[in-house]
Amino acid sequence: MHIPSDGGDGLSDERRIETAARGMLRDLGRLNRALFRAADFGLSHSEVSVLDALAAAPLRVTELAARTGMVQPRVTVILQKLQERDLVTRRRCTADRRAVETSITPAGRHLLDQGRQRMAAALLSALHTTPVEDCERVVCAARQSVATLAEAMDPVSEAS
Repeated sequence: MHIPSDGGDGLSDERRIETAARGMLRDLGRLNRALFRAADFGLSHSEVSVLDALAAAPLRVTELAARTGMVQPRVTVILQKLQERDLVTRRRCTADRRAVETSITPAGRHLLDQGRQRMAAALLSALHTTPVEDCERVVCAARQSVATLAEAMDPVSEAS
């Protein structure tokens, strides 16, 4: 049995978290859209998600689907588009010749890096009246907060 705690304001734990989280999804979406626009990748969100997932290590389609939350046929179509642009390469797995592993190419990594630099510049520009050290602290705190929430909700996924 759960006994609601009272943080001094008469609200249960669930209500306090609900109140704190109100609008979070909307605000995260706004921030995500603004950063994606600033990055100017020239790719779709899904394509960037696949490249980002491949940035750490080569993956199989099933692993990419799990990490990106997309279905395997969609990932396969995206990989074809990315391969046509020379942003990824696909080859047979050495451990299991039946499987295909996908890797990000230097061009794909360069595209991601440039987009991330544009995101950072956009954040700094948006916070232009704030000293750089404070901007860095705010962005790091926000990243840590989001990572903590993501880990709590999905402890199996790897953090980047």
